Amino acid sequence: MRYFLDTEFNGFGGELISLALVPESGDQEFYTSLPLPEKIHPWVEQHVIPYLRAVPQGVDAHLSRVEAANHIASYLSGDREATIIADWPDDIAYFCALLVTGPAEIVTLHDLHFELINAAGFSSAATSRVPHNALHDARALRHFYLGE
Repeated sequence: MRYFLDTEFNGFGGELISLALVPESGDQEFYTSLPLPEKIHPWVEQHVIPYLRAVPQGVDAHLSRVEAANHIASYLSGDREATIIADWPDDIAYFCALLVTGPAEIVTLHDLHFELINAAGFSSAATSRVPHNALHDARALRHFYLGE
């Protein structure tokens, strides 16, 4: 199955703040927020943090990095060949980095495939119901990709 990925992070190269996967079917979405860094980039403070928990009740899982990695592994465990689709390279990089739980340790997953799409003309901030929230932006990416 295809899953649409979005992340929010603390400025360029900063810590991962949240991550969402929205399956092609649109049901059983994945969203997690991670512990916030001590110092938050001013743009992130204004545009991301206020919307961090703007997700349906019961969807937000505020987890540590290791818990989030295990939660992703559990979420994807029934899919033997998941394809993760993103429109920004950093989203894939943050996703992959989260799967690493320690030195030479990674969560157990089946095969994963990644697709980085050229979404020229697409802006999740312009089409998302809650811009700069990873879940809503991943939903917007799904709608864009599927032409909905």
